[in-house]
Amino acid sequence: MERGPFSVEWLARSSRGGAQPREGCVCVSPAPRRPHPVPAAAPRDREAADRSSPGQEAEAGGGAVPGRPRTKFSAAQLQELERSFREQRYIGASEKRRLAAALNLSQSQIKTWFQNRRMKFKRQTQDAR
Repeated sequence: MERGPFSVEWLARSSRGGAQPREGCVCVSPAPRRPHPVPAAAPRDREAADRSSPGQEAEAGGGAVPGRPRTKFSAAQLQELERSFREQRYIGASEKRRLAAALNLSQSQIKTWFQNRRMKFKRQTQDAR
């Protein structure tokens, strides 16, 4: 097997600076390595932080996942969410938009609340058996 300018051995030597390209090859020297900047927060997280509204205070205590703080729903928000859940366990797009606007929450918060509430309902029904 020929040990050309793009063999594993050549690449290993080139990373240490000891490789010389063969005649007739056009080689581009790699750019110096710079550490990648780490953004403070993903754009989605920044948007969520900008949408602060009543009922969205962070819960005290340490969480394992950094990022968006846990939403603390107000009693009025919970009452409306529970009422809607009793009517229908799966929320449609139009109802999700209506609830989000009425409760001053994002649609993803509404969707997540319904997912969590369905799991709670499932656990409760299984425990009752």
